[in-house]
Amino acid sequence: MSIFLDGNSRIIVQGITGNEGREHTARMLAAGADVVGGTNPRKAGQTITLHGTELPVFGTVAEGMAETGANVSVIFVPARFVRDAMFEAIDAQIPLAVVITEGTPVRDSAEALAHARKVGGTRIIGPNCPGIITPGVSLAGIIPANITGPGPVGLISKSGTLTYQMMFELADVGISTALGIGGDPIIGTAYIDALTAFEADPDTKAIIMIGEIGGDAEERAAEFIRENVSKPVVGYVAGFTAPEGKTMGHAGAIVTGSVGTAQAKKQALEAAGVRVGTTPTETADIMREIVAGL
Repeated sequence: MSIFLDGNSRIIVQGITGNEGREHTARMLAAGADVVGGTNPRKAGQTITLHGTELPVFGTVAEGMAETGANVSVIFVPARFVRDAMFEAIDAQIPLAVVITEGTPVRDSAEALAHARKVGGTRIIGPNCPGIITPGVSLAGIIPANITGPGPVGLISKSGTLTYQMMFELADVGISTALGIGGDPIIGTAYIDALTAFEADPDTKAIIMIGEIGGDAEERAAEFIRENVSKPVVGYVAGFTAPEGKTMGHAGAIVTGSVGTAQAKKQALEAAGVRVGTTPTETADIMREIVAGL
């Protein structure tokens, strides 16, 4: 089992002919993902060969879905085109759209996500995220596929690199699904969405949640965990040494006064019964201890 991405996921790549699209589509194919095509309106009708697989290029997501049965789109387009690409995926009602692009204007994200709520039928992951991986089964995004195998731990993270580090730290335990939700101020799938899915997944036995400074998503997730999550949750919050008022790495990682600090998030999580590590390695050790006791 897994959440959001499984062996029935058929992937198309918006922007498949660009440098990033080409490179990461090849990596997805190497990871075993069922990539069935891509889109580029200027190259519709052509094919592209990646990782030894010849893939059709379509003019639109709707055409790709009709021809291939695709149910996942991964968006690799420049930031100025992300809004249009998201609208196209949403209007086609593809069930899952994973938006990798960094630097998407917040207004564009807000408009696209509002459109998704209005139209319905499409889950958005991102923007500015590494995507999602179900190890040994499928990959939609840029997460390295060779650093861990399948296992009982579900992973949710704002940070791409900390996603990879935690997967590596827990390589001996294994991951059911790892999901990078992205660090922008406005994103599609949030902690609570992923926590809900992991709680319902019978093969996910425990959950790691990686947060960072800025906003109140971790605090809201803590309250949700207190009321709705029966599985053990381990947390890590990046940014204890971040200076006040300065954006750190992600557009959403900014602290104002006492709002959004790592300490406030740690306290909220611990009050909800979440054990919080002080480093990624310590966090992995806590999870390893929990899994051993299950």
